[in-house]
Amino acid sequence: MRIAIAGLMHESNTFAPQPADGQRFLEGSWTTGDAMLPVWRDAHHEMGGFIEGAEQFGYELLPTVMAWATPAGPVTDDVLDEVTDRVISDCRKQSIDGLLVALHGAMVTPSHLSADTEVLRRLREALGADLPIVATLDFHGNVSPAMADYADALIGYQTYPHVDQRQRGLFAAELMTRVVRGEVRPVVAVAKPPLIINLLGQATGREPMRGLMAHARRAEQREGMLSVSVMAGFPYADVPDMGPAAIAVHDGDREAASAVAEEIAEAMSRVRHELDVHCPNPAEAVRMAIESEETPVLLIDLGDNIGGGSAGDGTVLLAELLKHRTSGAIVVLYAPHEITECQRLGVGGRFIGKVGGALDRLHGGPVAVSGVIQSLHDGKWVETEARHGGRRHNDQGPTAVLTIDGPNTLVLNSLRTPPFSLGQLTSLGIDPTAARIIVVKAAVAYKAAYVPLGGRIIEVDTPGVTAINPRHFTYRNIRRPMFPLDR
Repeated sequence: MRIAIAGLMHESNTFAPQPADGQRFLEGSWTTGDAMLPVWRDAHHEMGGFIEGAEQFGYELLPTVMAWATPAGPVTDDVLDEVTDRVISDCRKQSIDGLLVALHGAMVTPSHLSADTEVLRRLREALGADLPIVATLDFHGNVSPAMADYADALIGYQTYPHVDQRQRGLFAAELMTRVVRGEVRPVVAVAKPPLIINLLGQATGREPMRGLMAHARRAEQREGMLSVSVMAGFPYADVPDMGPAAIAVHDGDREAASAVAEEIAEAMSRVRHELDVHCPNPAEAVRMAIESEETPVLLIDLGDNIGGGSAGDGTVLLAELLKHRTSGAIVVLYAPHEITECQRLGVGGRFIGKVGGALDRLHGGPVAVSGVIQSLHDGKWVETEARHGGRRHNDQGPTAVLTIDGPNTLVLNSLRTPPFSLGQLTSLGIDPTAARIIVVKAAVAYKAAYVPLGGRIIEVDTPGVTAINPRHFTYRNIRRPMFPLDR
């Protein structure tokens, strides 16, 4: 039994101005053939699960291509073409019994508003109706019902933060072997309730999402059910399929699959008001942080959530902290040009200039700072724990650590890097447990790494292309009516 493995993963924010071109994927991860194996074998990622499945379930691997990039604006069409063509070419060169493919579900290109659907369509058309294709999807996928026409099974992550990716990949691998052996004949159904779930409401450890997950797990126990996935959707994509979904996979009975998918979708609609979570503005949040006796206080910069495609150089909270003369704060900013200046000045040099607000003015303008350069780093580290995103080898590019007024710690990096791992700080010699306040540019994904610090969490309604409230955005392509935008 020979199973091909492939992946093309991107969470595309259509409100973000920076496109995800080939260079963005090279900065993230783009590997082909056997070179995929050392990068992904030990990763807490579905690709790691696909690879582990070969040993556990006894199939031969045909690695084709795995391409991943940090969330940004839409992916350029040439990336989709190149990756998909490579998968098809490799699969045609050898006899294969099935294809496991890791997709995100919220990828957009200029030509395809549901680019993941287009990938599956091309694979199915090129490789034939009889080849089993099983796809894994990110919990934030904007799943289109058409995906069910091209894949034998769709398997979504069921945790946010995403710490079950490897397990879901292994589950998909097991299902694939059962299909190839003729033990099951999966059919897929997708149901989409007319609502938007903001990222705070999507956290699977928080009610009512936790209850919806429990409902899905119970439904999976019914006779003939192979998999049930609750998908929260990605609200920062202005596309027709934006929003949550329920995916049901049944052994041979499409009507039974549809009934379960509709049941879960209805359950999501019933708790829509509880899923619509609100939080304080920046001034309020900083005041609360200063007054807090629980430290470190995590100020969650929702509007500059790098994992959702934002700039990473938002200054709203930095400016507010400096305005209140706070001390003991840690702020990380994307600042590639300022890194060059820090390298010129060297360790011990004094940096005087403006930082942040370079990519756009949606997340605050440049802020003047003065500080001593404490250290310079290559920005690389290895994450050994299960963390959101599943990456093992991490790189935030050349990085500088400064002590600025307060004193506070300012980290400047040269690659936009979501704060999914404490290694982003500890690899620089920073002890996050000693901080009074840490600004975290995320929404929920940071929790697996940062919550164990034990301090207070304050989620902040900051402006930007990942603002928590969907009412801040002008949507032109989504389905209407849609809660909470419409009655």
